[in-house]
Amino acid sequence: MNMPDQRRNPVVQSDLILDYFKRNPNRDIKHPEVVDWVVSEYNRLTGEVFRDPDRAIRKLSQAGQLIKIRKGVYRYDPDFVVHKELEDFTEEQRETIFKRDNYRCVVCGRGKADGVEIQADHIKPKDLGGKAEISNGQTLCAQHNFQKKNYKQTETGKRMFIHLLEVAEEVGDEKTIRFCRDALEVYDRHQINCHIRWDKNESLSQFSKEGTHD
Repeated sequence: MNMPDQRRNPVVQSDLILDYFKRNPNRDIKHPEVVDWVVSEYNRLTGEVFRDPDRAIRKLSQAGQLIKIRKGVYRYDPDFVVHKELEDFTEEQRETIFKRDNYRCVVCGRGKADGVEIQADHIKPKDLGGKAEISNGQTLCAQHNFQKKNYKQTETGKRMFIHLLEVAEEVGDEKTIRFCRDALEVYDRHQINCHIRWDKNESLSQFSKEGTHD
């Protein structure tokens, strides 16, 4: 069986994935559909195994080539890709955001006056379709901007605890309320995912009322 000369005509894995999405523009596509095709096509073209296509899809999303709709679902929007550079904040927009936030990180309150680098962050990330609009911008220090971009799993965990706390408060489950509050306070104490707010005072008030029934 004659195989293509890969030295002369190399198959780039990311290009193969993008090719499938380009054939199906503006359609929400689940991982298994893409993976099945690219694995089969890559093997047909090279005789080799395409390892970890899921990771390659995620990297294309992080690079702004695909829009992540939800976990395991991505979309290729030609207009978004062509204009994605327009979704970066301009210098004027950055200055407006910084001035609005008093040149301080909205999470920890540190800023230029403290010798801390500040950055204009997209509240809704660009790879999820976030626009370069003042209302979608916030000032973060370099540390908290890094955490927001890279600690996705802890972010998901915090949102889960907030939701569980709300449910527990609705049904008056004091044991679960204590558990969730303790977990969320650990996040706050270590300044992890502080851009995700939870109403500590309201929770305390609700907890105190429930405590009076003991």
